[in-house]
Amino acid sequence: MADVEMKDAKSKSDAKDDVPLTPLSPVSEIKSNVTLIERAVSTLEPRFTIRVLRSLTALRKRLDNKALWDAISEVYPQDSQVRSSLLLWLPVAPALDEYMEIDATSLLKPPLETVPETEIYFRLLILHHLLTSPSTYSDAIDLANETVQKIQSLNRRSLDPIAARVWFALERAYELGGDLSDARPLFLAAQRTASLRHDDETQASLINRLLRSYLHYSLYDQADKLISKTNFPASAPNSQYARYHYYLGRIKAVQLDYTAAHTNLQQAIRRAPAPKLAPGFYQAVHKLFVVVELLMGDIPERSLFRHPVLEKALRGYFDIVKAVRTGSLSQFQSTLSTHSAGFEADKTYTLVARLRQNVIKTGIRRLSLSYSRISLRDICVKLHLDSEEDAEYIVGKAIRDGVIEGRIVHEKGWMECGGQKTGYGPEVSEMYSRRIGYCLELHNQSVKAMRFPLNAHRKDLADAEGAREREKELAKEIQEGEIEEEDALGGDF
Repeated sequence: MADVEMKDAKSKSDAKDDVPLTPLSPVSEIKSNVTLIERAVSTLEPRFTIRVLRSLTALRKRLDNKALWDAISEVYPQDSQVRSSLLLWLPVAPALDEYMEIDATSLLKPPLETVPETEIYFRLLILHHLLTSPSTYSDAIDLANETVQKIQSLNRRSLDPIAARVWFALERAYELGGDLSDARPLFLAAQRTASLRHDDETQASLINRLLRSYLHYSLYDQADKLISKTNFPASAPNSQYARYHYYLGRIKAVQLDYTAAHTNLQQAIRRAPAPKLAPGFYQAVHKLFVVVELLMGDIPERSLFRHPVLEKALRGYFDIVKAVRTGSLSQFQSTLSTHSAGFEADKTYTLVARLRQNVIKTGIRRLSLSYSRISLRDICVKLHLDSEEDAEYIVGKAIRDGVIEGRIVHEKGWMECGGQKTGYGPEVSEMYSRRIGYCLELHNQSVKAMRFPLNAHRKDLADAEGAREREKELAKEIQEGEIEEEDALGGDF
């Protein structure tokens, strides 16, 4: 019997699977998020609120006055005071037939009053919408201050995840529409309150807000004191941890602690969101990461500069890497002057200027590998140094630091180069120790970041308790003679 061909059936099922799902409109997505927030409050499960906030980045890009007005009008009843207070921050609504399609069932059953968390969520959406236009920056500052006061008056732990995002929006409003330093007293007072209440999410957000405020005005000493006096919450989300490690890496790089800066920047890159979701942060971290790697004496991989998100942003840094790699001081100076405006905008100019000594050391290392003996005058000419005295000082420092092996013959005015290093020794063991430590730390943080269902152990405890009760009842019945011992053990075994 011939096999039955099922091509048509498979093709139909594949066609059904390939039908693209239409994305939700902003109003529908906001209404579904409101349902999740109410569910989080009723079940005391913050993961539903976290799911709502995870979609905030994509949702706020599609918001407009019409969508916000529709969502507020559909969630709140007509005579609600919350509805009136929210609509005050939006322009006058268009005609009813232009902006909203009313369902007949919604007219029969007016919406009920929702929880306060929903109001704060709507305020957060309106705040992000006001930050899209320079003409509404002042309104955004007023709305942010009013929202913060309302959160503090409510004092609900279910508001903590949303409050952390509100503080970020307040900082953004002050940064765009006013002076960022004016918001610093609010951050300090709120950080003290959050630490006393053990509000980890708000505390992590406020620490990052303070660090950004200090680094914006180059107050590195105050930022370092803040880090030494506070403990960053271990349960903070990855987005807050990524920002914290980035700020910590900037501070350590300015303080010449390049190893600690490199470690923190690696953690920031690992914890950062996807490059397409947060390209600005991804670029900022890699700009500083490239400079720190060069200051440590390493050369970044070429594939890093071919990344589609980083290729254009790291063009000036790629020219610096080429100058450092070749040891050409003239090329380094010309590249630094060409891209100085970009480096100053990225606040990496002072760190890039420190690379001059690395360029000279690289040039000396290349000369020591090429020549067994070279005069100081030739070194001065090849490295474009000012005088032979400078060349002698730089070569002597390179020999003392272990960059090259050799000695300076001062009487004859030349440098005698020694043999090359073998590649084995304490440097290799230190490198392996750093890599092993990084892998162990990565494993520990991955275990901490895993999510487990709440109270999952209680089910196992209940099952074990039930089994013990059944064993006690069985033993009691055997003692009383109601069940024969053979029947309890399995009958005809």
